Amino acid sequence: MTAPLNAQDVAAYLQEHPDFFEANAELLAHLEVPHPDTGEAISLTERQLMALREKLRLLQDKMTELVRFGEENDVISEKVHRMTLGLLEANSFESILAVLDSHLVDDFEVPHIALRVWNSIITRESPEFSRVSEELRFFAADLRHPYCGPATQAEVVTWFGESGAHVRSVALLPLKRDGQVFGLLALGSEDLERFYPEMGTLYVARIADLVSAALLNYLG
Repeated sequence: MTAPLNAQDVAAYLQEHPDFFEANAELLAHLEVPHPDTGEAISLTERQLMALREKLRLLQDKMTELVRFGEENDVISEKVHRMTLGLLEANSFESILAVLDSHLVDDFEVPHIALRVWNSIITRESPEFSRVSEELRFFAADLRHPYCGPATQAEVVTWFGESGAHVRSVALLPLKRDGQVFGLLALGSEDLERFYPEMGTLYVARIADLVSAALLNYLG
């Protein structure tokens, strides 16, 4: 006695005989399947059309998302470009600080910024040259990419002054000379989600490179 066919047998047969429905075209017009939402019987052709429409909708959503990402990147690139021009035109350490304040705070809308520099030939009586602990310098030296995440570095938080008590997330940008870290640019926000570990660091890394090059022109 032949064993009854099951769903797997039918599926295997149709896969092995892709011309089955071509040879039995009239069958397609009579086959019905449940509607995915209502459960009502609909034709197989209608069900295929629904699947195609859903795929098209997903593709359109993906395309819209890609366009949005592209537009956002264009905006960020333009801001970095303006900041680059500002740093190129800066003719002193003080003017570099002014550029950072203008572009990071006003253009990028970063509410708090702080800078610390060490191992510099030239120093000044300003907060940017205040002593940085050896522990924090080791932390900065170990960074392969800018740190983005919760403001857990207590020493860095103090750099923001009275506002530090409200800072919840930070981006820490190591400043380098010949691969060696000589400073740290800290960006702070009261928003815990402004800087987070999974965020992309391409643009902040470029900003770190730009600031490093600008500073080295005046600090040696």
